[in-house]
Amino acid sequence: MTQLTRVEARRGWRLYLEFSDGVRGEVDVSARLFGPVFEPLRDEEYFAKVALDEFGAPSWPNGADLAPDALHAQLAPADRPAERTPGNPLPGPH
Repeated sequence: MTQLTRVEARRGWRLYLEFSDGVRGEVDVSARLFGPVFEPLRDEEYFAKVALDEFGAPSWPNGADLAPDALHAQLAPADRPAERTPGNPLPGPH
């Protein structure tokens, strides 16, 4: 199972993400920040408080969180192979 290993807030409500399978990149989550639990995240200082919770999801102190599998799918759709990174080759025959 692929795990989210790093999350970092970037300007413009973007998250930089790294996954255990080598997939990494930025995702714009601004369209997801609606509803009462996500309203505080519209403040960029609060948005910057993102951290990985005990389940490996990006989360904030107020309990807001995002699904890592959905974020992974945005970075590596099924029709596109995962990004290779040094020291983290794709599984399977090369």
